[in-house]
Amino acid sequence: MRAVTMAISLLKLRIGVAIAASAIAGAAVAHGPAPGAWQIAGLIIAVLGASGAAGAFNHYYERDLDRLMQRTRARPFASGRFKASAWWPVGFLALLAVSLALASLSAGHVAAGYVFLGAFTYGIVYTVWLKRRSTWNIVVGGLAGSFAVLAGAAAVDPSPQVIPTVLAVVLFLWTPPHFWSLAAAKGDDYARASVPMLPVVVPARAWTRAILGYAVLLAVASLIPAWFGAGLIYSAGAASGGGYFVWCSVRLYREPSKANAIRNFLASLIQLSLLVGGALLSSVAGMLT
Repeated sequence: MRAVTMAISLLKLRIGVAIAASAIAGAAVAHGPAPGAWQIAGLIIAVLGASGAAGAFNHYYERDLDRLMQRTRARPFASGRFKASAWWPVGFLALLAVSLALASLSAGHVAAGYVFLGAFTYGIVYTVWLKRRSTWNIVVGGLAGSFAVLAGAAAVDPSPQVIPTVLAVVLFLWTPPHFWSLAAAKGDDYARASVPMLPVVVPARAWTRAILGYAVLLAVASLIPAWFGAGLIYSAGAASGGGYFVWCSVRLYREPSKANAIRNFLASLIQLSLLVGGALLSSVAGMLT
């Protein structure tokens, strides 16, 4: 049981499941012949593997920061349960390579390219280049989830399509307010580790305004697919989730507090669940009618 728990932590499988769900949503809203069950299964496993490789590298590379933060000090490398060595990155690269090969085999080269870009964005652009240096860290890092949506859509049709592209933009807009809310709730941790998350380096009025602005933008953007035939179920999920997230963000703007920040963090998860769930249910409903 402990080994399973360590694997889930090392590979950041909770995040991986959300990214895989985003890929499925991308496939669900794309127009074209539906991929076979084995192709979808292969893509899901590939996305989980690639995101797991990037997440594990994040643990390895950030073990010094993780030791300074209450939220992350129990992670495998930070806690000392796993000893750092050059073989770990080799293993992570091997996992990524196998995942990309599976993505290419099951979903095509274009989908595999998007899977690679998602892993590269999180593992290198966010973790190595930006996290310790810039308040833009999580803004650019948000592209990781967007590439998963595009990978799913490419499994159906590698040509660009409006609805999957808009959904990818929504995922890009979702990531900053999600993580800024968490950073606001865990501000002492990030300050101790000198990670320049926006809520740690600017006044409350500035970061709450940024969160609210992003929440409004993503709520509006998430409704655009309704104009292109995304379906009533999708529209209901997008409207209810986006409306709830904006309402919680307004409350955070009016009263910046750790309690309201964690409520907003949870609201972002609810919004994403309703959005992705709405996309999947709309697709199923479309196939049944």
